[in-house]
Amino acid sequence: MDDTVFGQGSARIRFDWGLSGARALRGAAPPGDAGFLAVVVDVLSFTTSVSVAVDRGVEVFSFPWRDERAAHHAARHGATLARARSERDVSLSPASLRHAPGLARVVLPSPNGSTISLSLAEDGVAVVAACLRNAAAVGAYVARFLDEDPGHVVAVVAGGERWPDGSLRPAVEDLWGGGAVVAAVEGHEHDLSPEAEVAAAAFRSACDGPDGRDAPAALQDRLRRCVSGRELVSQGFGADVEIAAELDASGVVPVLVDGRFVGRRAGESH
Repeated sequence: MDDTVFGQGSARIRFDWGLSGARALRGAAPPGDAGFLAVVVDVLSFTTSVSVAVDRGVEVFSFPWRDERAAHHAARHGATLARARSERDVSLSPASLRHAPGLARVVLPSPNGSTISLSLAEDGVAVVAACLRNAAAVGAYVARFLDEDPGHVVAVVAGGERWPDGSLRPAVEDLWGGGAVVAAVEGHEHDLSPEAEVAAAAFRSACDGPDGRDAPAALQDRLRRCVSGRELVSQGFGADVEIAAELDASGVVPVLVDGRFVGRRAGESH
């Protein structure tokens, strides 16, 4: 495979799907390369959950699956293990994380956003978590990173969902979330790959209310009507969709440090 082609190597701001896409965007960069930043987007619901948690000062430990290993990981770090949404406890539900009392550390298993984040970190890649509610803050963080060195590159990675056979299902909410970040990176309009341009255009389109509604209302409506949104609403988790639609409500950027996401402001050092 030609890494220059599939890695969108002529652009400093790149966009693709899933872990394989993220690794293609990284191309031949050596492990631990400080000039490469991955922005992982999993709007419904891993990165929205991370955003809500770090807003409260909660440390979020990523883990791929909810099993005995996750329980041991939580015990080792003195953290609460997120349960299944159906158990109506601390879970991958952003609403549960917003309202849980006394929460300081949480292990948040997720087969999409969490798995991608951990895998990239194990490859020595710097990772931040983005969603609609912190897109402007992450965009400012990305712009500052790019301004630090003309050789710096950013990969915006849409997590997507999974079909029953395990294959990637591109999810429109992650296209919008990734596009919201790209659209918020000021001063780098000429650094976008065509894929990143399309993501930004998709976000802007989602914010155009066909009946004259303001942008947040139009975006929230589409988020509720997309496949993943309808799935959550049908399961009784409409509040999670509403939280995910809180466009630019947070100024905190979740940065993955030693296996856990911690909150930083856009102006803090990378």
